[in-house]
Amino acid sequence: SAVDGRSGTKVAIKKLYRPFQSELFAKRAYRELRLLKHMKHENVIGILDVFTPNGTLEKFNDFYLVMPFMGTDLSKIMKHEKLTEDRIQFLVYQMLKGLKYIHSSGIIHRDLKPGNLAVNEDCELKILDFGLARHTDSEMTGYVVTRWYRAPEVILNWMHYTQTVDIWSVGCIMAEMITGRPLFKGNDHLDQLTEIMKITGTPTQDFVQKLQSQDAKNYIKSLPKVQKKDFASILKYANPLAVNLLEKMLVLDAEKRVTAAEALMHPYFEPIHDPEEEIEAEKYDETFDNMDLPLDEWKRITYKEILNFKPP
Repeated sequence: SAVDGRSGTKVAIKKLYRPFQSELFAKRAYRELRLLKHMKHENVIGILDVFTPNGTLEKFNDFYLVMPFMGTDLSKIMKHEKLTEDRIQFLVYQMLKGLKYIHSSGIIHRDLKPGNLAVNEDCELKILDFGLARHTDSEMTGYVVTRWYRAPEVILNWMHYTQTVDIWSVGCIMAEMITGRPLFKGNDHLDQLTEIMKITGTPTQDFVQKLQSQDAKNYIKSLPKVQKKDFASILKYANPLAVNLLEKMLVLDAEKRVTAAEALMHPYFEPIHDPEEEIEAEKYDETFDNMDLPLDEWKRITYKEILNFKPP
């Protein structure tokens, strides 16, 4: 971290690790820079500045991102304290405001978990690392903790997934804040799914028909039939409105899960609901992100993005 000489505020500085060691790294670095430049919402991390110590394109090898300094993250907070109902409500409200904004730009986070939610001392929250989690499954196998917050359709690659994968993650995080422990703590992919179904119940025939993968269909048909559990029995002493919202977020069928915009309208948030803060974003242009360009070209367009940056 450092202090901004102009404003006197504390900032975080992130150096990208060898961004131009390969085309793939360069593409990721470019995408991260463009996404951060695009996001302008109080509950989503954005950048205050970006700079390179290399004065010319020929020498350009490194760059640094300057971001708001947040201090801690939700994972650390949950380890050390039991959150009050008011704080849980305020934190979940901010998560959903940030997601409504990210989703309206056309981006899916894909990897929402407590460690990706930065929180400052005023309990203000910002979502980190959105849209970057495009790892293949082979890369993701080591990420045990991540799996606990992943939607079932992502775990098993069931189908082309939608923005509601992030809503599932918010539900898992919210339940953990209420009870003080992870809701679905699987040891591997299939165990994770078993843990989920102990609560959601075995999927209906309608749902199984929607699955594109024959393997997934066969797997689900082979499972013992389990009845859906009542969320109120798992979340004893929780606010009934919080339980009702969770039941709408933690739905096995992604098409029946609430969206971020719908969740914000839920009576649970009535005391703090402010439509003027629940804004949408401009669409993010993904044209370049999906291109395969030579390394020099990635370098050139990244350098241009840095030179064009106008601090907020």
